[in-house]
Amino acid sequence: MGGVIKAFGYPTPKVYIEAVLLELMGEFMAALYGVPVVILKEGTQRTYGREALRNNIIAARALAEVLKTSLGPRGLDKMLVDSFGDITVTNDGATIVKEMEVQHPAAKLLVESAKAVDAEVGDGTTSVVVLAGELLGKAEALLDQNIHPTIIIEGYKKAMNKALEILDEIGTELEVGNIETKEGYEKTKKSLYRVVYSTLASKYLATPDLIDMMINIAIDAALRVAEKKPDGTYNVRLDNVKIEKKKGASLADTKLIYGIVLDKEVVHPGMPRRVENAKIALIDAPLEIEKPDITAKINITSPEQIKIFLDEETRMLKEMVEKIAATGANVVICQKGIDDVAQHFLAKKGILAVRRVKRSDMEKLKRATGGRIVTSIRDLSPEDLGYAELVEERRVGNDKMVFIEGCKNPKAVTILVRGSSDMVLDDTERSFNDALHAIRNVLRDPKIVPGGGAVEVELALRLRKWAETVGGKEQLAIQAFTDALEEIVSVLAQTAGLDPLEAVMELRRLHSEGKLNAGIDVMNGKVIEDVAQIHVIDPVIVKKQVIKAATEAAAAILKVDDIIAATPLKKEEEKGKKGGEEEESSKFNFD
Repeated sequence: MGGVIKAFGYPTPKVYIEAVLLELMGEFMAALYGVPVVILKEGTQRTYGREALRNNIIAARALAEVLKTSLGPRGLDKMLVDSFGDITVTNDGATIVKEMEVQHPAAKLLVESAKAVDAEVGDGTTSVVVLAGELLGKAEALLDQNIHPTIIIEGYKKAMNKALEILDEIGTELEVGNIETKEGYEKTKKSLYRVVYSTLASKYLATPDLIDMMINIAIDAALRVAEKKPDGTYNVRLDNVKIEKKKGASLADTKLIYGIVLDKEVVHPGMPRRVENAKIALIDAPLEIEKPDITAKINITSPEQIKIFLDEETRMLKEMVEKIAATGANVVICQKGIDDVAQHFLAKKGILAVRRVKRSDMEKLKRATGGRIVTSIRDLSPEDLGYAELVEERRVGNDKMVFIEGCKNPKAVTILVRGSSDMVLDDTERSFNDALHAIRNVLRDPKIVPGGGAVEVELALRLRKWAETVGGKEQLAIQAFTDALEEIVSVLAQTAGLDPLEAVMELRRLHSEGKLNAGIDVMNGKVIEDVAQIHVIDPVIVKKQVIKAATEAAAAILKVDDIIAATPLKKEEEKGKKGGEEEESSKFNFD
């Protein structure tokens, strides 16, 4: 025994037993006198309980306060300056949350919710953040009354589900006809006009003389690419509407091209700049001699061999061009490169060619012209060619662009946006995107509700009556939900220059009298009995998405009662950790 103990570094059994007793005594004293036990890494910050919850609520509400003043047609703009000094001026909620460098995890959660809504329906991002912030603000008051977060969450979810039911009840069907007939097309266009007007009215560039032009362009573009589904509704794939921006001229010169505009120029000066009745070959293969994948060396012993080698390359390129010309193609759109020699032969054949076109543009060209993208020139046949009435290179501003227009039944179109500055171009692009999303939402679910705060007041009125039948502490959470909805109305009234309290009370009175469409005419700064008459309406699908996303975001934040934040590693620690991992992995490398 003594020998074993000596081997562990203890001279005698007595010394070993004393050491063990001292260690046990230390653990006992630590437990007896409450000496803290460290389980987290040094420098880790932990906030828990009510303090953690309150910090998260404060952060989320701070973000909501930033966006609150941008809500509605009279919402104010935000100037965002990134780390490179680039400036963005906008009141678009999606752009604001994307450009802001938010650090707090709770605020980041709201940003993610706003981005998700933008991806799903393309609108309502500001409303989501503001509503979620108000829900958390009302929840804080309930927490002060010692109501458990779980009860608040359950009450909010019940209110959300009831609100979605009410939206289905009060939503009115929008008249959507068969857009394949002229009568149905005009009928649908007239119905969609009101929805798009409501969407674009909040944009600062949508002046009365421009808004009509923008609405017509957006509707024509969406209906042109719409595809009828078996259930009778229409699907609009927005990636088939290309928005091409080019600085110069004015916003009034923006136009819709029934085809595709490429920000490219014809590759060879000897090629034609205008081709009518174009037969277009879409090629996803290089018109070049491909290099071998492995390193290869060619030993040449005489000048004649160099000439033979170059002549063979020329012959191969000429064969490629001959194959293309044999199909009857007079326009070549190539996704890859085109060799100088191939350009020469194409020019001699009178073929217009464009190279290095993006894959996304190739897909749009396929849908617009009816052609097929081929990956091998050997497989190209006359049946693969697309058609357009005109392919022409034009000068737009200081640059040259290729216009492919006059397609028979284009399922992909281009909106060519002109403007005096990059800021105007970017904001116009965002406006068109919002308008196109609104059209897609209505065609997907053709139901609308009045805007201008009308639907929020109606939901609050009905939810208050329903809350009385629920009872218990959850009733308080449902009432808090209704108060948060009315905060949206207060913000709209404030941006319109009205007294928020007076506007909300007046709307409550009108809605209690059964006037469902009573809302705020923000542009004229007054409460009116029917906002639908001034084209202030919203798709039901957007309102549903806003309520669901805001409630889920608020519930997710209310569930958190502990924040454990590790300190970021210093450069030296990262380097040491990485080196240690490499050393550790090398221990087990048996090769």
